[in-house]
Amino acid sequence: MKLTIYLFLLFSFVSTLGQRKDYPKDYFRSPLDIPLILSGTFGELRSNHFHSGLDIKTQGRQGLPIYAIADGYVSRIKVSQYGFGKALYITHPNGYTSVYAHLQKYADTIQKYVKHIQYKKESYYTGNLFFKEDKFPVKNGEIVAYSGDTGGSGGPHLHFEIRDTKTEKVINPLHFGYKVLDNRNPTIQAIKAYPLSNYAQINGQKRDFQITVKPIAKGKYVTSRITANGSIGFGISTFDRLNFAPNKNGVYSIEMLVNGKSVYYFDVETFAFSESKFINLHIDYKHFQRYRRRYQKTFKENANRLSLYEKLMNKGVIEVKNGMSYTVKIIVKDFQGNSSEVSIPVQGVNSVPLFVKPIDSTAFFIDKSKFHSLKEQNVTVAFPKNTFYKNQYLDFSVENKVAKIHTPTVPLDKNYTIRFNITNHPEEDKEYLYIANLENSRYPRYQSTKRRDSVLYTTTKTLGKYGLRIDKEPPKVRLLYFKDQQWITKFKTLKVRISDRHSGIKNYRATIDGKWILMEFNHKRGILTYNFNDKKLEGTKHIFKIVVSDNVGNTKELSATFFKK
Repeated sequence: MKLTIYLFLLFSFVSTLGQRKDYPKDYFRSPLDIPLILSGTFGELRSNHFHSGLDIKTQGRQGLPIYAIADGYVSRIKVSQYGFGKALYITHPNGYTSVYAHLQKYADTIQKYVKHIQYKKESYYTGNLFFKEDKFPVKNGEIVAYSGDTGGSGGPHLHFEIRDTKTEKVINPLHFGYKVLDNRNPTIQAIKAYPLSNYAQINGQKRDFQITVKPIAKGKYVTSRITANGSIGFGISTFDRLNFAPNKNGVYSIEMLVNGKSVYYFDVETFAFSESKFINLHIDYKHFQRYRRRYQKTFKENANRLSLYEKLMNKGVIEVKNGMSYTVKIIVKDFQGNSSEVSIPVQGVNSVPLFVKPIDSTAFFIDKSKFHSLKEQNVTVAFPKNTFYKNQYLDFSVENKVAKIHTPTVPLDKNYTIRFNITNHPEEDKEYLYIANLENSRYPRYQSTKRRDSVLYTTTKTLGKYGLRIDKEPPKVRLLYFKDQQWITKFKTLKVRISDRHSGIKNYRATIDGKWILMEFNHKRGILTYNFNDKKLEGTKHIFKIVVSDNVGNTKELSATFFKK
């Protein structure tokens, strides 16, 4: 009787794991009136996060109407230079919120309100604007915005999300009945094998191995046989392509079976933004930083708190015993159920390793549960508790005024602080100094730098090389398409190109006849644009003025007179 109850509970638990929430399939319409062709899928692997929505192609164009996918109200608007750019959020009465990002502009009533706020603040950035139900109610199919390329977009498209209103968790929009054409099997590029204990070995060696993958039929792959012993794990490099799109997209699910038994399952149904950072434990972060290829691990690291795993046995770690044979099968699927699988034959062999991974004996040992402060010459680095996911040996040195803080191949959970004492620098240079990431020596990357007395400091989540750089060169500013003293009556816009080759642009302020004007900055092209429809000009002669500042305070001012009826 007890055994029967136990088996029933076990079956119920496993069955529950595989179930999906019953999302409404016919409630939401499409946000666009064109076929849905995706350039990015939900849960796709991105730098330091999982992709939180669908990237819908807009036929390479901007300005396509964006429609409310159901009745509701605009609950939030945010305009920023990076990230989502111009974004709009609609709360629906069924418990979900839809999100539309990288917009060119909003529908007329909303656009008028947003510009009012921008001119009131004298800032392009609005911050988060929250609204109650009666401010901007919308109906199903109502135009709420137009597609664009603002923010961190890599080209014209609509970033589209559906969130649980209460929890703010993002959900794969394809669960709501949206259809995209996809009859193509995912591609499996490569497999890696990892020894996961001190005594584990693969092919007689105690190091990671990339295993050759060979296609044998549509959606079927096989690898060469490996020998192993002890605790091992695998990683898979894979992508999916949809119909009518060349983009390499993410897959929906990955499952691993050992001798026919499922020991690992992962899919991208829904997740919280707070857990997205654990992507750096889900992938082989070290390999990605070195070679720019992502391997998804089919085992779970101890510090990994992602909720995307199911049916884990021994966290996906495989215990290989001497003399035993194993068939490991990894199955990847896209949302439509198209699948590919790779078979990995494993033979348990306990042999004397030909290659032993050297013991890490760098100068500093970091206990992740403790605060650590390290100092060399004029540089101090401070690691708060739990900056690292696990205990870590750390390299730290200062050579030729460059601080080498280990390598950027170790993911971090928190920011740490780097401080440079600038007491010995010439007084006339101090205000022009900034901290730069020097991993790419040809292209130093400005780090947000603050000063306290004779100390410059910054915070970052990336290890690597850092040093001081000096910037005494002001930004460059030039007029586009018109000259000083020119008539521009037929012009609809006024454009300026700005750039800074050292610390980078921090801010800008433009006026016409002494009054602030809204100039939108396309940071990808370095162009500022003012739309003459914003304000009615009085008279025909006008003075345009712009002041641009870089991150250390150098400024460049440009003035020009133009005539416009």
